[in-house]
Amino acid sequence: MSPHEDSSIRAMRIIARMNVGGPAVQVSGLMRGFDQELFEQELLTGYCAADEADYLEKVATDVKAIRIDGLGRSIKPRADLTALFAIVKEIRRFKPDVIHTHTAKAGVVGRIASILSGHRSVRVHTFHGHLLHGYFGPGKTKLVILVEKFLALFTHQLLAVGKQVQDDLIAARIGNSNKFAVMPPGLQLAKVPSKHDARIELSLDQNEIYCAFIGRITQIKRPDRFLDVVAKVKADAIKVNFIVAGAGELLQECQDRVAAENLPVTFLGWREDVEVVLAAADFVILTSDNEGTPLSLIQAGMVGIPVVATNVGSTNEIVVNGKTGLLTDLSVDQLASAVTKLAENSDLRAQMGAAGQEYTLARYGVERLVKDHQDLYLRLLNR
Repeated sequence: MSPHEDSSIRAMRIIARMNVGGPAVQVSGLMRGFDQELFEQELLTGYCAADEADYLEKVATDVKAIRIDGLGRSIKPRADLTALFAIVKEIRRFKPDVIHTHTAKAGVVGRIASILSGHRSVRVHTFHGHLLHGYFGPGKTKLVILVEKFLALFTHQLLAVGKQVQDDLIAARIGNSNKFAVMPPGLQLAKVPSKHDARIELSLDQNEIYCAFIGRITQIKRPDRFLDVVAKVKADAIKVNFIVAGAGELLQECQDRVAAENLPVTFLGWREDVEVVLAAADFVILTSDNEGTPLSLIQAGMVGIPVVATNVGSTNEIVVNGKTGLLTDLSVDQLASAVTKLAENSDLRAQMGAAGQEYTLARYGVERLVKDHQDLYLRLLNR
Protein backbone atom coordinates (compact mmCIF):
# COMPACT_ATOMS: atom_id res chain seq x y z
CA MET A 1 0.00 0.00 0.00
CA SER A 2 1.69 3.17 -1.10
CA PRO A 3 2.10 6.01 1.37
CA HIS A 4 0.44 9.37 0.81
CA GLU A 5 2.46 12.28 -0.50
CA ASP A 6 2.68 13.78 3.01
CA SER A 7 3.68 10.29 4.32
CA SER A 8 1.01 10.46 7.04
CA ILE A 9 -1.10 7.39 7.74
CA ARG A 10 -4.81 7.98 7.20
CA ALA A 11 -7.07 6.25 9.70
CA MET A 12 -10.84 6.31 9.40
CA ARG A 13 -12.95 5.34 12.42
CA ILE A 14 -16.59 4.38 11.97
CA ILE A 15 -19.02 4.00 14.87
CA ALA A 16 -22.81 3.84 14.68
CA ARG A 17 -23.38 6.56 17.28
CA MET A 18 -21.39 8.33 19.97
CA ASN A 19 -23.86 7.89 22.82
CA VAL A 20 -22.53 8.32 26.34
CA GLY A 21 -20.88 5.00 27.14
CA GLY A 22 -17.78 2.88 26.78
CA PRO A 23 -17.25 2.82 22.99
CA ALA A 24 -17.60 6.61 22.71
CA VAL A 25 -15.05 7.12 25.48
CA GLN A 26 -12.61 4.77 23.73
CA VAL A 27 -13.02 6.35 20.30
CA SER A 28 -12.67 9.87 21.71
CA GLY A 29 -9.50 8.88 23.52
CA LEU A 30 -8.03 7.52 20.29
CA MET A 31 -9.03 10.58 18.26
CA ARG A 32 -7.40 12.87 20.81
CA GLY A 33 -4.34 10.79 21.62
CA PHE A 34 -2.93 9.70 18.27
CA ASP A 35 0.33 11.30 17.07
CA GLN A 36 -0.94 14.03 14.73
CA GLU A 37 2.35 14.21 12.85
CA LEU A 38 2.20 10.53 11.98
CA PHE A 39 -1.56 9.99 11.59
CA GLU A 40 -4.41 11.85 9.92
CA GLN A 41 -7.74 10.72 11.35
CA GLU A 42 -11.38 10.99 10.37
CA LEU A 43 -14.39 9.93 12.44
CA LEU A 44 -17.71 8.92 10.88
CA THR A 45 -20.73 8.51 13.13
CA GLY A 46 -24.51 8.70 13.09
CA TYR A 47 -26.96 10.37 15.45
CA CYS A 48 -28.07 9.29 18.90
CA ALA A 49 -31.67 8.33 19.64
CA ALA A 50 -33.95 10.77 21.43
CA ASP A 51 -33.53 8.96 24.75
CA GLU A 52 -29.71 8.99 24.56
CA ALA A 53 -27.11 11.63 25.36
CA ASP A 54 -24.55 12.40 22.64
CA TYR A 55 -21.00 12.15 23.98
CA LEU A 56 -19.68 14.52 21.31
CA GLU A 57 -22.15 17.20 22.38
CA LYS A 58 -21.98 16.59 26.14
CA VAL A 59 -18.35 15.76 26.81
CA ALA A 60 -15.97 15.40 23.84
CA THR A 61 -16.83 18.73 22.25
CA ASP A 62 -13.25 18.99 20.94
CA VAL A 63 -13.55 15.80 18.84
CA LYS A 64 -14.63 16.48 15.26
CA ALA A 65 -16.82 14.05 13.37
CA ILE A 66 -18.63 13.67 10.05
CA ARG A 67 -22.27 12.78 10.69
CA ILE A 68 -23.74 10.07 8.50
CA ASP A 69 -27.53 9.98 8.17
CA GLY A 70 -28.96 6.54 8.91
CA LEU A 71 -25.92 5.34 10.86
CA GLY A 72 -27.66 5.14 14.24
CA ARG A 73 -28.86 2.48 16.65
CA SER A 74 -31.94 1.24 14.80
CA ILE A 75 -31.84 -1.14 11.84
CA LYS A 76 -33.83 0.44 9.02
CA PRO A 77 -33.04 -0.96 5.55
CA ARG A 78 -33.59 2.26 3.59
CA ALA A 79 -31.65 4.42 6.07
CA ASP A 80 -28.91 1.80 6.34
CA LEU A 81 -28.53 1.76 2.56
CA THR A 82 -28.26 5.55 2.55
CA ALA A 83 -25.56 5.35 5.21
CA LEU A 84 -23.72 2.61 3.28
CA PHE A 85 -23.37 4.71 0.13
CA ALA A 86 -22.46 7.82 2.10
CA ILE A 87 -19.62 5.92 3.74
CA VAL A 88 -18.47 4.53 0.38
CA LYS A 89 -18.28 8.14 -0.86
CA GLU A 90 -16.25 9.23 2.20
CA ILE A 91 -13.84 6.33 1.79
CA ARG A 92 -13.20 7.21 -1.85
CA ARG A 93 -12.62 10.85 -0.89
CA PHE A 94 -10.41 10.29 2.18
CA LYS A 95 -8.57 7.22 0.88
CA PRO A 96 -7.79 5.74 4.31
CA ASP A 97 -4.91 3.36 4.92
CA VAL A 98 -6.82 1.91 7.87
CA ILE A 99 -10.58 1.60 8.32
CA HIS A 100 -11.41 0.80 11.94
CA THR A 101 -15.03 0.04 12.77
CA HIS A 102 -16.53 0.02 16.26
CA THR A 103 -19.82 -1.52 17.49
CA ALA A 104 -21.96 -4.07 15.70
CA LYS A 105 -23.97 -2.05 13.19
CA ALA A 106 -21.05 0.15 12.14
CA GLY A 107 -18.95 -2.98 11.85
CA VAL A 108 -21.36 -4.41 9.30
CA VAL A 109 -22.11 -1.24 7.32
CA GLY A 110 -18.55 0.10 7.50
CA ARG A 111 -16.82 -3.07 6.38
CA ILE A 112 -19.27 -3.65 3.53
CA ALA A 113 -18.72 -0.03 2.46
CA SER A 114 -14.97 -0.59 2.54
CA ILE A 115 -15.31 -3.61 0.25
CA LEU A 116 -17.68 -1.82 -2.15
CA SER A 117 -15.51 1.31 -2.29
CA GLY A 118 -12.80 -0.53 -4.18
CA HIS A 119 -10.16 1.29 -2.12
CA ARG A 120 -7.50 -0.92 -0.57
CA SER A 121 -7.50 -0.38 3.18
CA VAL A 122 -6.50 -2.48 6.16
CA ARG A 123 -9.74 -3.33 7.98
CA VAL A 124 -9.88 -3.51 11.77
CA HIS A 125 -13.00 -4.14 13.81
CA THR A 126 -13.41 -3.85 17.58
CA PHE A 127 -16.02 -5.89 19.43
CA HIS A 128 -16.86 -3.73 22.47
CA GLY A 129 -19.08 -6.62 23.50
CA HIS A 130 -21.16 -8.96 21.36
CA LEU A 131 -24.76 -9.77 20.48
CA LEU A 132 -24.53 -13.50 21.16
CA HIS A 133 -26.40 -13.49 24.48
CA GLY A 134 -29.29 -11.47 25.82
CA TYR A 135 -30.23 -9.41 22.77
CA PHE A 136 -32.11 -11.55 20.24
CA GLY A 137 -33.92 -14.85 19.91
CA PRO A 138 -32.20 -17.94 18.44
CA GLY A 139 -33.09 -17.11 14.82
CA LYS A 140 -31.74 -13.57 14.81
CA THR A 141 -28.68 -14.62 16.81
CA LYS A 142 -27.83 -17.22 14.14
CA LEU A 143 -28.15 -14.51 11.48
CA VAL A 144 -25.84 -12.21 13.45
CA ILE A 145 -23.26 -15.01 13.69
CA LEU A 146 -23.52 -15.74 9.98
CA VAL A 147 -22.98 -12.08 9.03
CA GLU A 148 -20.04 -11.72 11.42
CA LYS A 149 -18.44 -14.92 10.12
CA PHE A 150 -18.65 -13.60 6.57
CA LEU A 151 -17.24 -10.16 7.42
CA ALA A 152 -14.41 -11.70 9.45
CA LEU A 153 -13.09 -13.17 6.19
CA PHE A 154 -12.55 -9.62 4.88
CA THR A 155 -11.14 -8.17 8.11
CA HIS A 156 -7.39 -8.04 8.70
CA GLN A 157 -7.56 -7.66 12.49
CA LEU A 158 -10.35 -8.43 14.96
CA LEU A 159 -10.13 -6.89 18.43
CA ALA A 160 -12.10 -7.71 21.57
CA VAL A 161 -12.20 -5.53 24.67
CA GLY A 162 -11.79 -8.55 26.94
CA LYS A 163 -10.63 -12.16 26.81
CA GLN A 164 -14.09 -13.55 27.58
CA VAL A 165 -15.59 -11.54 24.71
CA GLN A 166 -12.87 -12.89 22.41
CA ASP A 167 -13.38 -16.48 23.59
CA ASP A 168 -17.16 -16.26 23.10
CA LEU A 169 -16.71 -15.02 19.52
CA ILE A 170 -14.12 -17.64 18.61
CA ALA A 171 -16.36 -20.33 20.12
CA ALA A 172 -19.10 -19.12 17.75
CA ARG A 173 -16.52 -19.51 14.94
CA ILE A 174 -16.42 -15.80 14.22
CA GLY A 175 -12.85 -15.29 13.07
CA ASN A 176 -10.08 -17.34 14.67
CA SER A 177 -7.29 -16.92 17.19
CA ASN A 178 -4.86 -15.81 14.47
CA LYS A 179 -7.00 -12.81 13.58
CA PHE A 180 -8.06 -11.90 17.11
CA ALA A 181 -6.34 -9.92 19.81
CA VAL A 182 -7.54 -8.55 23.13
CA MET A 183 -7.45 -4.74 23.34
CA PRO A 184 -8.53 -3.70 26.85
CA PRO A 185 -10.14 -0.27 27.23
CA GLY A 186 -8.14 2.77 28.26
CA LEU A 187 -9.41 6.00 29.73
CA GLN A 188 -8.57 9.04 31.77
CA LEU A 189 -10.91 10.59 34.30
CA ALA A 190 -11.37 14.30 34.76
CA LYS A 191 -10.41 15.74 38.14
CA VAL A 192 -12.16 13.78 40.89
CA PRO A 193 -13.70 15.95 43.64
CA SER A 194 -13.79 15.02 47.31
CA LYS A 195 -16.74 12.94 48.53
CA HIS A 196 -17.94 15.95 50.54
CA ASP A 197 -17.93 18.30 47.54
CA ALA A 198 -19.46 15.69 45.20
CA ARG A 199 -22.36 15.11 47.58
CA ILE A 200 -22.99 18.83 47.91
CA GLU A 201 -23.10 19.13 44.12
CA LEU A 202 -25.57 16.23 43.84
CA SER A 203 -27.61 17.29 46.90
CA LEU A 204 -26.91 14.03 48.71
CA ASP A 205 -26.74 13.45 52.48
CA GLN A 206 -23.17 13.48 53.81
CA ASN A 207 -23.90 10.78 56.39
CA GLU A 208 -25.65 8.12 54.27
CA ILE A 209 -24.25 5.12 52.37
CA TYR A 210 -24.77 5.37 48.61
CA CYS A 211 -24.56 2.69 45.92
CA ALA A 212 -24.45 3.93 42.31
CA PHE A 213 -25.93 2.35 39.17
CA ILE A 214 -24.30 3.96 36.12
CA GLY A 215 -25.31 3.27 32.52
CA ARG A 216 -28.11 3.05 30.01
CA ILE A 217 -31.53 2.21 31.44
CA THR A 218 -32.14 -0.50 28.88
CA GLN A 219 -33.10 -4.19 29.01
CA ILE A 220 -29.62 -5.72 28.67
CA LYS A 221 -28.52 -3.74 31.76
CA ARG A 222 -31.47 -5.24 33.71
CA PRO A 223 -32.70 -2.19 35.65
CA ASP A 224 -35.60 -4.40 36.77
CA ARG A 225 -33.11 -6.69 38.51
CA PHE A 226 -31.42 -3.66 40.04
CA LEU A 227 -34.73 -2.49 41.50
CA ASP A 228 -35.44 -6.01 42.76
CA VAL A 229 -32.12 -5.79 44.62
CA VAL A 230 -33.06 -2.38 46.03
CA ALA A 231 -36.42 -3.76 47.20
CA LYS A 232 -34.73 -6.77 48.83
CA VAL A 233 -32.16 -4.61 50.62
CA LYS A 234 -34.93 -2.30 51.84
CA ALA A 235 -37.03 -5.25 53.05
CA ASP A 236 -34.00 -6.51 54.98
CA ALA A 237 -33.77 -3.10 56.70
CA ILE A 238 -30.24 -2.44 55.41
CA LYS A 239 -29.39 1.26 55.51
CA VAL A 240 -28.19 2.08 52.00
CA ASN A 241 -29.42 4.54 49.37
CA PHE A 242 -29.09 4.17 45.63
CA ILE A 243 -28.32 6.70 42.90
CA VAL A 244 -28.89 6.13 39.19
CA ALA A 245 -26.88 8.04 36.59
CA GLY A 246 -28.21 7.31 33.13
CA ALA A 247 -31.27 7.29 30.91
CA GLY A 248 -32.94 5.07 28.35
CA GLU A 249 -36.21 3.63 27.19
CA LEU A 250 -36.95 1.99 30.55
CA LEU A 251 -36.32 5.09 32.66
CA GLN A 252 -39.96 6.09 33.11
CA GLU A 253 -40.96 2.54 33.99
CA CYS A 254 -38.23 2.47 36.65
CA GLN A 255 -39.21 5.86 38.04
CA ASP A 256 -42.83 4.74 38.30
CA ARG A 257 -41.84 1.62 40.23
CA VAL A 258 -39.60 3.57 42.61
CA ALA A 259 -42.46 5.96 43.35
CA ALA A 260 -45.03 3.17 43.77
CA GLU A 261 -42.85 1.12 46.14
CA ASN A 262 -41.16 4.08 47.85
CA LEU A 263 -37.72 2.70 47.09
CA PRO A 264 -34.59 4.63 48.24
CA VAL A 265 -33.45 5.56 44.72
CA THR A 266 -32.44 8.99 43.39
CA PHE A 267 -32.38 9.45 39.62
CA LEU A 268 -29.70 11.85 38.39
CA GLY A 269 -30.35 11.57 34.63
CA TRP A 270 -27.46 11.58 32.15
CA ARG A 271 -24.28 12.87 33.78
CA GLU A 272 -21.26 13.74 31.67
CA ASP A 273 -19.26 14.24 34.90
CA VAL A 274 -19.31 10.60 35.94
CA GLU A 275 -16.35 11.21 38.22
CA VAL A 276 -18.63 13.36 40.43
CA VAL A 277 -21.16 10.53 40.73
CA LEU A 278 -18.42 8.04 41.55
CA ALA A 279 -16.81 10.37 44.09
CA ALA A 280 -20.17 10.72 45.84
CA ALA A 281 -20.78 6.96 45.95
CA ASP A 282 -19.44 4.38 48.39
CA PHE A 283 -19.61 1.58 45.85
CA VAL A 284 -21.07 0.73 42.42
CA ILE A 285 -23.49 -1.95 41.26
CA LEU A 286 -23.86 -3.57 37.83
CA THR A 287 -26.75 -5.98 37.21
CA SER A 288 -26.40 -6.73 33.48
CA ASP A 289 -27.21 -9.94 31.64
CA ASN A 290 -24.30 -9.35 29.26
CA GLU A 291 -21.35 -6.96 29.05
CA GLY A 292 -18.17 -6.37 27.12
CA THR A 293 -15.70 -4.63 29.40
CA PRO A 294 -17.86 -2.10 31.25
CA LEU A 295 -16.10 1.23 31.63
CA SER A 296 -18.16 2.21 34.66
CA LEU A 297 -16.36 -0.52 36.62
CA ILE A 298 -12.95 0.68 35.44
CA GLN A 299 -13.92 4.24 36.38
CA ALA A 300 -15.05 3.06 39.81
CA GLY A 301 -11.70 1.38 40.33
CA MET A 302 -9.80 4.49 39.27
CA VAL A 303 -11.76 6.58 41.77
CA GLY A 304 -11.06 4.00 44.48
CA ILE A 305 -14.46 2.51 45.24
CA PRO A 306 -15.41 -1.19 45.12
CA VAL A 307 -17.90 -2.92 42.84
CA VAL A 308 -20.79 -5.35 43.07
CA ALA A 309 -21.41 -6.92 39.65
CA THR A 310 -22.91 -9.89 37.87
CA ASN A 311 -20.12 -12.14 36.60
CA VAL A 312 -20.88 -11.71 32.89
CA GLY A 313 -18.75 -10.90 29.85
CA SER A 314 -15.35 -9.61 30.86
CA THR A 315 -16.34 -8.12 34.22
CA ASN A 316 -14.05 -10.64 35.93
CA GLU A 317 -11.11 -9.14 34.05
CA ILE A 318 -11.79 -5.75 35.65
CA VAL A 319 -13.02 -6.86 39.07
CA VAL A 320 -10.88 -9.27 41.08
CA ASN A 321 -13.54 -11.10 43.08
CA GLY A 322 -13.02 -10.73 46.81
CA LYS A 323 -10.16 -8.26 46.33
CA THR A 324 -11.45 -5.25 44.37
CA GLY A 325 -15.15 -6.07 44.52
CA LEU A 326 -17.75 -8.82 44.67
CA LEU A 327 -18.91 -10.81 41.65
CA THR A 328 -22.19 -12.74 41.77
CA ASP A 329 -24.45 -14.86 39.62
CA LEU A 330 -27.62 -13.31 38.16
CA SER A 331 -29.73 -13.89 41.27
CA VAL A 332 -31.25 -11.03 43.23
CA ASP A 333 -30.37 -12.76 46.49
CA GLN A 334 -26.64 -12.92 45.73
CA LEU A 335 -26.54 -9.32 44.54
CA ALA A 336 -28.45 -8.11 47.59
CA SER A 337 -26.13 -10.10 49.87
CA ALA A 338 -23.08 -8.50 48.26
CA VAL A 339 -24.61 -5.01 48.57
CA THR A 340 -25.32 -5.69 52.24
CA LYS A 341 -21.77 -6.91 52.85
CA LEU A 342 -20.23 -3.71 51.47
CA ALA A 343 -22.85 -1.39 52.99
CA GLU A 344 -22.17 -2.72 56.47
CA ASN A 345 -18.37 -2.82 56.36
CA SER A 346 -16.55 0.48 55.81
CA ASP A 347 -13.14 -1.14 56.32
CA LEU A 348 -13.85 -3.67 53.56
CA ARG A 349 -14.97 -0.87 51.23
CA ALA A 350 -11.76 1.05 51.87
CA GLN A 351 -9.58 -2.04 51.43
CA MET A 352 -11.25 -3.08 48.17
CA GLY A 353 -11.31 0.48 46.86
CA ALA A 354 -7.57 0.90 47.36
CA ALA A 355 -6.85 -2.45 45.69
CA GLY A 356 -9.16 -1.58 42.80
CA GLN A 357 -7.47 1.75 42.24
CA GLU A 358 -4.02 0.17 42.05
CA TYR A 359 -5.27 -2.59 39.73
CA THR A 360 -7.18 -0.43 37.25
CA LEU A 361 -4.72 2.47 36.99
CA ALA A 362 -1.97 0.01 36.02
CA ARG A 363 -4.01 -1.68 33.29
CA TYR A 364 -6.51 0.75 31.79
CA GLY A 365 -4.82 4.10 31.13
CA VAL A 366 -5.61 5.94 27.89
CA GLU A 367 -1.90 6.28 27.04
CA ARG A 368 -1.61 2.48 26.82
CA LEU A 369 -4.71 2.29 24.61
CA VAL A 370 -3.34 4.88 22.17
CA LYS A 371 0.12 3.31 21.99
CA ASP A 372 -1.30 -0.17 21.42
CA HIS A 373 -3.49 1.07 18.55
CA GLN A 374 -0.70 3.04 16.91
CA ASP A 375 1.64 0.05 17.12
CA LEU A 376 -1.06 -2.20 15.68
CA TYR A 377 -1.68 0.06 12.67
CA LEU A 378 2.04 0.38 11.98
CA ARG A 379 2.45 -3.40 12.14
CA LEU A 380 -0.53 -4.07 9.84
CA LEU A 381 0.81 -1.52 7.33
CA ASN A 382 4.40 -2.83 7.58
CA ARG A 383 5.60 0.65 8.53
